[in-house]
Amino acid sequence: MVGNTPVLWTSDIHSTPGRGFWAKLEGHNPGGIKDRPGLHLIQQARARGDLAPGAPVVESTSGTLGLGLALAGLVHGHPVTLVTDPGMEPSMRHLLSAYGATVDVVDRPHPTGGWQQARRDRVQRLLTQHPGAYCPDQYNNPDNVDAYQGLALELVAQLGRIDVLVCSVGTGGHSAGISRVLREFFPRLRLIGVDATGSTIFGQPARSRLMRGLGSSIHPRNVDYTAFDEVHWVAPHEAVWTCRRLASTGYVTGGWSVGAVAVVASWAARTLADDTRIVAVFPDGPHRYAETIYSDDYCHQHGLLDQPPAHEPDEISHPGQAEAVRWTRCTTVVDPAHP
Repeated sequence: MVGNTPVLWTSDIHSTPGRGFWAKLEGHNPGGIKDRPGLHLIQQARARGDLAPGAPVVESTSGTLGLGLALAGLVHGHPVTLVTDPGMEPSMRHLLSAYGATVDVVDRPHPTGGWQQARRDRVQRLLTQHPGAYCPDQYNNPDNVDAYQGLALELVAQLGRIDVLVCSVGTGGHSAGISRVLREFFPRLRLIGVDATGSTIFGQPARSRLMRGLGSSIHPRNVDYTAFDEVHWVAPHEAVWTCRRLASTGYVTGGWSVGAVAVVASWAARTLADDTRIVAVFPDGPHRYAETIYSDDYCHQHGLLDQPPAHEPDEISHPGQAEAVRWTRCTTVVDPAHP
């Protein structure tokens, strides 16, 4: 059931005639894009002997990888404990429990690393309490990158030529894994990263964030900074408007990452030459976001309604020049840990 997901021609969100991009619809996997690394991480750990038969798996997740690990646990016979935070949607917590996973919710953020670091700290405590348990460590494990080779090869078979790849960035896994393989076929491929405002991945100050699935309060080692040609930061209200626009005009939509990626892919479609073949990775579908992105009450409460993104992003010359509070572009990509 995992893999061989379709691509769909998607019009620019501002309806520019003849302009659009190809969307890789990873929501057609049972749980989303992270079914791929969920299975691969466990298979590789078992092959190396890092994960013994029947041993527990413990990992931090905001949601989607949890579905992939729950699937891998069922396939390979491992109990799975997923550490998350109060921002995970109740529907996702219930679904993970139904799939047999134990959901452990931390109750307070880390003073500097936020909820993400608090989750990672809880994982370490659980590993200490359960000798023999295995943590896939999606943020730093190179298996997370390797898991996307199949997705890249699918794109080559489906589209034949790709000039620009637009990916959201959280753990850094799929942007690094897909671009590495595609550049073996298309050496001039341009990679555009899409981050969340308030994320520290690309050198912006860390803030509390509504959006889940992209962005980070830490610096994952799987982010391949040298691979990116540019990075864009997108704000929650811009992602919400775009998700709803995709739903009402094309029926195919998704979550925070889908909205943010579509903002940037649409811009690329409008501004690059009309024969440029652009691919955007849509990591999931809309269903888990019924109580957030697609809830008028939630969006009204957080001031997210009816605020479309501009036709052009703000521009900064360096990530440290200014804090991005709306859609912002930067063509200087640096590793904050080694500026």
